[in-house]
Amino acid sequence: MSTTQSERLRVLLEPLVTTRGLDLEEVTVTPAGRRRVLRVVVDSDEGVQLDTCAELSRAASEALDETDVMGGAPYVLEVTSPGTDRPLTEPRHYRRAVGRLVKAQLTEEAGGGELVARILGADDDGVEVEVPGVKGRKPTTRRIAFTEIARARVEIEFNRKAAEKAGKARQAAASDDESQEEA
Repeated sequence: MSTTQSERLRVLLEPLVTTRGLDLEEVTVTPAGRRRVLRVVVDSDEGVQLDTCAELSRAASEALDETDVMGGAPYVLEVTSPGTDRPLTEPRHYRRAVGRLVKAQLTEEAGGGELVARILGADDDGVEVEVPGVKGRKPTTRRIAFTEIARARVEIEFNRKAAEKAGKARQAAASDDESQEEA
């Protein structure tokens, strides 16, 4: 997709997306046989509902029909939310992943290597993560600036409820330890 077409699509679609309280994450056009697929990826802090995607798809289709930005060749419009394998590239992506387990590749300046940790919080400069303890040690909290992260993705947790229960049990045990120390 040419930069010009990409820019024109963004200019056309961005107002339709933002008026619905969504962020325009990605616009791509890819060949698919004799047609092309125009994929519009949107997201928000509250997530994206199917009805919202359908409504946006209708509005985008009407707007595209009124312009020549896609040219005369046939295309399929696909409005979707980001998949679970989407890279975390913006501070808002990290804010939306609070509570989730992430795998991050750190920059050489940050010591390099891979880090798997749970996001506790995020702001415009970085993230606060909980790094699991190793060999019976307690988890540790760590602050990582976005400039120290080369790339990151959310890790899929098939047994997330068990992980949440374990985390709550750790918090309760820590609270009990503190209560006993005060007594």
